[in-house]
Amino acid sequence: MVYTPPPELAGLSLAQIAEQVEARKLPPVEQWTPEQTGESHMQIQEDGTWLHEGSPISRPAMVRAFAGLLRREDDGGYWLVTPFQKLSIEVEDACFIATDVSETEGNLAFRINTDELVVAGPDNPIRADGDAEKPRLYVHVRRGCEARLNRSTYEQLAQIALENGEDWSVTSGGERFSLLPA
Repeated sequence: MVYTPPPELAGLSLAQIAEQVEARKLPPVEQWTPEQTGESHMQIQEDGTWLHEGSPISRPAMVRAFAGLLRREDDGGYWLVTPFQKLSIEVEDACFIATDVSETEGNLAFRINTDELVVAGPDNPIRADGDAEKPRLYVHVRRGCEARLNRSTYEQLAQIALENGEDWSVTSGGERFSLLPA
């Protein structure tokens, strides 16, 4: 099957974004409780590069497939989960990188590096971390996994915040999120 890149985020309505989010059929990882555990020999670097045994995974379709199997446990560990195996994966910072943001009908939609769309809100909160010198913003994607906003997306979100007031916060999905680290 040939991969077709998604349309530009800024040109989508909230209904179209919701349609794309719904169309992403993910495996029911949270329903699986495999008995066999092991090591995947995989790593997600801080810049979003996926590695297997130290070599980059260069096929975007493979990264998207593995990303659909990711889960973060309560103890902070990351796992690739199938019905038969649960394999640990090292994550340097965040599982995903947010590469674009658009304010649509009062909501914030993020495109992540796997070409998925995430709408910030109660189920997908925005979190500020770091400090005043080196702030970092994250948006929850799913199953405890987050996307760190890259520099341009951070700047886009900061511009949205400044257009809506001077308190460095944004609203999406009926929730208000501060962009300032606590």
